[in-house]
Amino acid sequence: MTKKQRKNLTRIIVTATLLIILHFVPVTGILRFCLYMVPYAIISYDILRKAVKGVINRQPFDECFLMAVASVGAIVLAVYESAHGKSGDYVESIAVMLFYQVGEWFQSYAVGKSRKNISALMDIRPDYANIEQDGELVRVDPDEVNTGSIIVVNPGEKVPIDGVVVEGNSSLNTAALTGESVPRDVATGDEIISGSISMTGVLKIRTTKEFGESTVSKILDLVENASSRKSKSEDFITKFARIYTPAVVYSAIALAIIPPLVRMLALGISPDWGTWIYRALTFLVISCPCALVVSIPLSFFAGLGGASRAGVLVKGSNYLETLSKVKTVMFDKTGTLTQGVFKVVGIHHSTMDDKELLKYAAYAESASSHPIAHSLLDAYGLEIDRDKVNDIKEISGRGVTALVEGHEVAAGNLKLMGDLGVSALECHGVGTVVHMAVDGKYAGHILISDVVKEHSGEAIAALHKEGIKKVVMLTGDSKKVGEAVASELGIDEAHAELLPADKVDWVEKYIKSSGKEEKVAFVGDGINDAPVLSRADIGIAMGAMGSDAAIEAADVVLMDDDPLKISTAIKIAKKSLRIVYENIYFAIGIKFLCLILSAVGIANMWLAIFADTGVLIICVINAIRALFVGKKA
Repeated sequence: MTKKQRKNLTRIIVTATLLIILHFVPVTGILRFCLYMVPYAIISYDILRKAVKGVINRQPFDECFLMAVASVGAIVLAVYESAHGKSGDYVESIAVMLFYQVGEWFQSYAVGKSRKNISALMDIRPDYANIEQDGELVRVDPDEVNTGSIIVVNPGEKVPIDGVVVEGNSSLNTAALTGESVPRDVATGDEIISGSISMTGVLKIRTTKEFGESTVSKILDLVENASSRKSKSEDFITKFARIYTPAVVYSAIALAIIPPLVRMLALGISPDWGTWIYRALTFLVISCPCALVVSIPLSFFAGLGGASRAGVLVKGSNYLETLSKVKTVMFDKTGTLTQGVFKVVGIHHSTMDDKELLKYAAYAESASSHPIAHSLLDAYGLEIDRDKVNDIKEISGRGVTALVEGHEVAAGNLKLMGDLGVSALECHGVGTVVHMAVDGKYAGHILISDVVKEHSGEAIAALHKEGIKKVVMLTGDSKKVGEAVASELGIDEAHAELLPADKVDWVEKYIKSSGKEEKVAFVGDGINDAPVLSRADIGIAMGAMGSDAAIEAADVVLMDDDPLKISTAIKIAKKSLRIVYENIYFAIGIKFLCLILSAVGIANMWLAIFADTGVLIICVINAIRALFVGKKA
């Protein structure tokens, strides 16, 4: 909660407390007026100030002006009644402002939980670049490195600038860029992009771009600026007030002045100023948009609460409204539709028992920190006896060799098999293949792949059922893997081998090709997804596995990473919007009916109170229905 939100909440509590106390204080006349003006001043000073500023700036007709006129009109009416021997009720004018501030506070609190400064969470910004000077490594600001310079990246350091490897080889952690957890091997002559992390070796890189043009800089720029390109619909109350406010204010003035003048000048009878001013003030009290001001934010807030109960965090009512209009949903793959954890999914062409082959692979990889090694160890599932394995050698870009229980074991890719003179069989499965050789003979291969989440296929089907026209997958993985996953899940389109900027381009293409009222959502989980989550009309992030950057950049967060919740969120959003429009039509309809009755003298203050607080209560009860997810309430 921000300082401003705490201050406003304090004002609301103090005002409500004073109203309760004053109810039991038996005072009349000027003293009663002065006492009630204390809570009125506390709760309404900022609204009155904004209304006055609007008048000074010649832009008076907004919701603040309407609230000010309605509440001041109620005070004048109360003073008028007191002057005629009645008990003037000042509670109405204070309640108008109190309800308004409560609605504004809820709205502020929900929207204030949206996104923070994303760039501070981006862990890919390099702090320095290493260059050689007089035989020593010197750290400099990446901005100071010119194109064509030689930089050095040690194990564990980030690659600061795009370039080409001129010396050394290493495995790169590219998760921040592609979202894939399997490292990428690079050697002399390979291109390398900034933002990746060298894991195993020292690299000398000739830069091909300046820092400002490098991949990492472009990602940061996308994250920091994409949000500003989002179109933000204006608040309904503001748009409504631009028409409604001047209409009711001018109508009230006309009601107070024209009929008395007509009576006096045209008909030659008593103008009866008191009666017509009373009608005009009643007209203003009826015109108070309290039901709209409170019930609309409350409808959204109830929708947010209902979504939270379903495990979906929506960061603000504006995102709930956008979510209800989504017609295209675009997914990242790893960690979003798949588990993001690589597992052994098959053992093929084994010349021995599968468990025995898996044992040899696990022992050979037992000293490695590579994710593939972890997958093999997890699949083996037994404790490694270190006395049974020795002479482990890791061959960069190839695999490992080791002596396991006296047997020469090699585990790696086709290149390693070729180096050993072993004829290997290709795998037709999709994933990472670990070929095995034992005592110089091919022993089979182990297929390791990312596993599709349990509900991913069901989630895609549910989205189509919910009226989503197109489901698209964007991934940094290979085309073969992307197409296989898309085919398995029933996804309409798949685009693979993409960097973050490519994903943004695809999202922008779909946004441009969609109708004005048809929104595009993107679902992702990694740091690399932050730019595209920001650029999409609505960004949806995985909350359990997702990176901090993705969660902060997103507008909606799935707290348990279940993609099936996306269709639930859309259903809740549509229901909330339906309730909002029900309240709008009902409140406005009753308001206009009562305003007409007030103008012709049929409506009294009891009807005015119903048109204000009665309609408010009905709309609030209707708004609470949004809390009940999946029910026909």
